[in-house]
Amino acid sequence: QVQLVESGGGLVQAGGSLRLSCAASGRSLSNYAIAWFRQSPGKEREFVAAISRGGGATYYADPVKGRSTISRDNAKSTVYLQMNSLKPEDTAVYYCAAQLAPAAVVYQRQAGYSQWGQGTQVTVSS
Repeated sequence: QVQLVESGGGLVQAGGSLRLSCAASGRSLSNYAIAWFRQSPGKEREFVAAISRGGGATYYADPVKGRSTISRDNAKSTVYLQMNSLKPEDTAVYYCAAQLAPAAVVYQRQAGYSQWGQGTQVTVSS
């Protein structure tokens, strides 16, 4: 199994940027598809973005498309989520998730991922 630890969250004003990191340990990240999900108070956890194990395929949820970039550095066993033009509605706990996957495959559903981090809080003030 791979263990995941998120970091990079914090308090930022609307219009600002944050880069979240998901660091993996235990096993090489190079065989895992990785996704970011988020959960706001009173709402269900929702998909944000995903990247295939080699980084060649990415997918974004409509609310963050054009404002966010998911990337990975397998040598560092780390996946990143760069978020720009942040809005108050982006406020949530952000989780990264991992799943062994074939090349160029990403999953959008939570059920597609077996390993999860503990989350990092992102708060965007208006």
